[in-house]
Amino acid sequence: MVIVDGGPLIATLLLLLLLASPVEGCGPGRGSGRRRRPRKLTPLVFKQHVPNVSEYTLGASGLAEAPIKRGDAKFKDLVRNNNPDIVFKDEEGTGADRIMSQRCKDKLNSLAISVLNQWPGVKLRVTEAWDEDGMHAESSLHYEGRAVDITTSDRDRSKYGMLARLAVEAGFDWVYYESRGHIHCSVKSDSSIAITFGGCFPPNSVVIAQPGRQKAMSQIQIGDSVLSICQDGGFCYSDVIAFLDRDQEKVLKYYKLTTQSGNSITLTAKHLLYATNLNSKLVSGSNYEHHLLLQFLRLPQLIFAEDVRIGHFIFLAKKGVYAPLTFEGTIVVDKVATSCYAFVDHHLSHAVFTPLRGYHVIKTLFRDWLGYFVQYVDWLGTVSCFHDRKNETIFEQSEQGVHWYAKLMYKFAVNICGMNIYISL
Repeated sequence: MVIVDGGPLIATLLLLLLLASPVEGCGPGRGSGRRRRPRKLTPLVFKQHVPNVSEYTLGASGLAEAPIKRGDAKFKDLVRNNNPDIVFKDEEGTGADRIMSQRCKDKLNSLAISVLNQWPGVKLRVTEAWDEDGMHAESSLHYEGRAVDITTSDRDRSKYGMLARLAVEAGFDWVYYESRGHIHCSVKSDSSIAITFGGCFPPNSVVIAQPGRQKAMSQIQIGDSVLSICQDGGFCYSDVIAFLDRDQEKVLKYYKLTTQSGNSITLTAKHLLYATNLNSKLVSGSNYEHHLLLQFLRLPQLIFAEDVRIGHFIFLAKKGVYAPLTFEGTIVVDKVATSCYAFVDHHLSHAVFTPLRGYHVIKTLFRDWLGYFVQYVDWLGTVSCFHDRKNETIFEQSEQGVHWYAKLMYKFAVNICGMNIYISL
């Protein structure tokens, strides 16, 4: 027996390892069911941060999205923290230090309990939470209610190292012993955009759907064939097999990149783009043009959207998030060739999503009889959210948000592999 492609097999084994959890027996004997001793907590030292990566990376609190003002639609998503076990400085007198994201509130309340247990009679003190005065760095998470600066109520600086450690244990996504006067903590966005592997586009981005008609990103359906880049470097139509993220209401910060030829594309900061250093002038329709085009497509350099310097770019806040995944892993949007992936190396991401492509192939090959047994395999439809347009059989999930497989792979990357390997790619 010859195994042609071990990608699906490897992915299946990884999933089994991820889902399997060790158990401890309750049988007789000294070792069985014995409760572990409490782990000794080590205080953080000055200028130390946990995890040991930048605050804005995927393995920590993630990218800043957009500042939230009192009149913004997203302001209603922030919550007020009235926990009596927490002292809020509120030097502005507006109650801003009590306003934060739901995730930040949950972690802060958990930390407040830990502080009371660690030092009876001492409370957690918040000196800064959501900020509307523009007193922080441009990309500060304080403007989104995702960061807090904390001390103890007795302002005993000898406790701050342990306070930082307690914040780590409470579940904050990034903790920094920033200054002698406070500890800085931050969390991921409640929108969960940080855990998607897919690069996102706004709803008005345009793709080319078979047989050559333009279609808005918001109108794409699972099963549509859209213009993509094939492995041999040529253009081809590739089926949309899933949406790694899709949310009509989410407001996100996009980059608008404009080339010298006038073409522009709007996409998220960590979206992967194809770029080349070839600056030769081309004659339309010439063989030389075709040669350079193939050279570009076959030997591309994948870079993040935020790193593009040719032409210019501006920030845009737009409503609606779409991250289609094609069978080829690439898609042409607004006449610009892009990857379907973000954050992570394109080839690695494409390998990770091999099970979705495998399932798509199976459903395509057995389309005729699969519809008859749909009631028995409907749970498989959630893997790729496939939409068979020929037979009008819909397996697509109605819910929006980040695809569950992308979430699963993110957890695997963070908990098993360690997120640093992705950040370095």
